[in-house]
Amino acid sequence: MVVPMAGTLYIVATPIGNLEDLSFRAVRVLREAARIACEDTRHARRLLDHYGIEKPLVSYHEHNEKERTDELLRELEAGRSVALVSDAGTPLIADPGYRIVHAARERGIPVSPIPGPSAIMAALSASGLATDAFLFAGFLPAKAGARRRALETWQSLEATLVFYEAPHRVVESLRAIAEVAGQRRVVVARELTKIHEEFLDGTAASIADTLEARPAIKGEFTILVARAEPAPPPDPSGIEAEVAALVAAGTPRMDALKAVARRYGLSKREVYRRVV
Repeated sequence: MVVPMAGTLYIVATPIGNLEDLSFRAVRVLREAARIACEDTRHARRLLDHYGIEKPLVSYHEHNEKERTDELLRELEAGRSVALVSDAGTPLIADPGYRIVHAARERGIPVSPIPGPSAIMAALSASGLATDAFLFAGFLPAKAGARRRALETWQSLEATLVFYEAPHRVVESLRAIAEVAGQRRVVVARELTKIHEEFLDGTAASIADTLEARPAIKGEFTILVARAEPAPPPDPSGIEAEVAALVAAGTPRMDALKAVARRYGLSKREVYRRVV
């Protein structure tokens, strides 16, 4: 009995708005795949119709992910390739898909990414904020306390922060960012690549005011928060006083020298020399 070679699971990025953003390679892979797994078959059908692609669609979303994973793995192990797409952008990024990719890797089934549109990359590239380091944290928590704790955890990072947000919560999230980040620069990208694409630039509070003044808030939002600036180095003129204060509080002298050396990024010998 000849065991068929496994098919390939293709992770295909699809347009986040403008249908012209689908790559030539993505079109070819979608045409060649035996099946296309998608979040919403109606949404995917519009894209496929635009490119004249006739392929069977199967729904794959957070509510049926476990069952569909087993079904699609059987297809792949039988030698038929499957393309996974999300409603918009790159699959698995704040979307379902991790389960089947993980399972395919464990079974030795080839997984091939077909890169393309991503709201994160699009927003970052046009934001004017630093792009050398960034943190994408998906959607902020819905509950106020959890949201604030999350923002406080990330607010000291020297990296641009990127979040997705729904229109009915965007003002609430911007108010929370304003409380934690203060006057730090914020950019909000709305409806990327679509007819009503918009970038709002300012503080979190000012952008929240702008949106709140509108008759309605519509669209898909990506929020970017400027990175924290590095803290200025401690003033070494206070070394002697700090060592003296620790010793007066009962810290052994050598331990006080070590502690102050760590704080200033100096060697213990250098701190000893300054004090003695």
